[in-house]
Amino acid sequence: MDKLIINGGLPLKGEIRISGAKNAALPVLVASLLTSEPLRISNVPHLQDITTTMELLGRMGVRLVVDERMTVEADASGVHMLRAPYDLVRTMRASILVLGPLLARFGEAEVSMPGGCAIGSRPVNLHIKGLQAMGAEISIEEGYIKARAARLKGARIFMDMVSVTGTENLMMAASLADGVTIIENAAREPEVMDLANCLIAMGARIQGAGSAEITIEGVERLHGACHEVIPDRIETGTYLVAAAMTGGEVKLRCVRPGLLEAVLDKLRDAGARLETGDDWIRLSMEGRRPSAVSIKTAPYPAFPTDMQAQFVVLNCVARGTGTVVETVFENRFMHVHELQRMGADITMEGNMAVVRGVEGLHGAPVMATDLRASASLVLAGLVAHSETIIDRIYHIDRGYECIEEKLSQLGARIRRIPGSQLGDWTKRQTA
Repeated sequence: MDKLIINGGLPLKGEIRISGAKNAALPVLVASLLTSEPLRISNVPHLQDITTTMELLGRMGVRLVVDERMTVEADASGVHMLRAPYDLVRTMRASILVLGPLLARFGEAEVSMPGGCAIGSRPVNLHIKGLQAMGAEISIEEGYIKARAARLKGARIFMDMVSVTGTENLMMAASLADGVTIIENAAREPEVMDLANCLIAMGARIQGAGSAEITIEGVERLHGACHEVIPDRIETGTYLVAAAMTGGEVKLRCVRPGLLEAVLDKLRDAGARLETGDDWIRLSMEGRRPSAVSIKTAPYPAFPTDMQAQFVVLNCVARGTGTVVETVFENRFMHVHELQRMGADITMEGNMAVVRGVEGLHGAPVMATDLRASASLVLAGLVAHSETIIDRIYHIDRGYECIEEKLSQLGARIRRIPGSQLGDWTKRQTA
């Protein structure tokens, strides 16, 4: 199993390009199931979750062609399997997204109960309840969700809690339903809006995406289209925090500053100097140590839960004390224990972390527990004295494209040790 080795202590300086958003690309890829015509998707990030989704679609019979720029053409005219098996779904919760499109276009679907990061409860009942309101017959047998419907019917659906994948699944299903569907308490995330824009390009009739109420007028069929995935706002935020923690200066290209205003506001509070353009952000700390900030996660447009771990570690080396309150997932502080092993002063009080800044962290062997927690350990390694070794980095590869290459471009001393070379590397360290 690969590891990342980081020797911290250097400020990040330079310029890098931000990749397409994983959480936007995944549902857009799945949307190809809604039509028999090719869907051409550009700015797709090269990530493990993308590979998993493409393997899942390929097993179903979707023909996928990928060029050297990670533009994907998905042709679902030959779909022959309406089942998403456990061996793929267990690794990625977003696989549940195939349920709505399969049911809407083919009248049936069988999807394994999903897996993914163990950061808290993300129930599928919202998906099931919404599809049942649209007339689907659904049962759960031997760990699989089995659904049937001659044709889904438009319905008014109230989401008991804000769910990004729930909103996306129902929006895709409603695009081919008979009649009008209204989703109330819908997720407002930019990734939902990006999917809506793709569906509209395919001929869907959708209004209100980006608001708490989305209206979808179902159509008989959708057609092929071209769509460019939005930049990854979480990758953007992660590199900005990395620069702020190290007292550096970076410019990020191919971004949309308007997608992460809550994060930028907190970085300004931490003492960062920010400049923005239409598709770029520059952050400068001028060698200064950041100030601690307090945050509270909530659905978009509030502070994103996917940036919580990064700000916990920023506070670890900041001046003062900051509180971090997690309201979205109940088990998303698994990185705290690993950061404490590196010298962080963090006290947990229920769903709140009280972080007292220290002068510096020290390197240690640590273990990634989920995607964003793993990113926080990389950030900690960038400022730690001596060497940090991060294990189970397959979590990082699920959501960050070429993270060691991009950080190296900014001057970080970071390298990947492939599993096949670990024995030789360990011998050299102990010699």
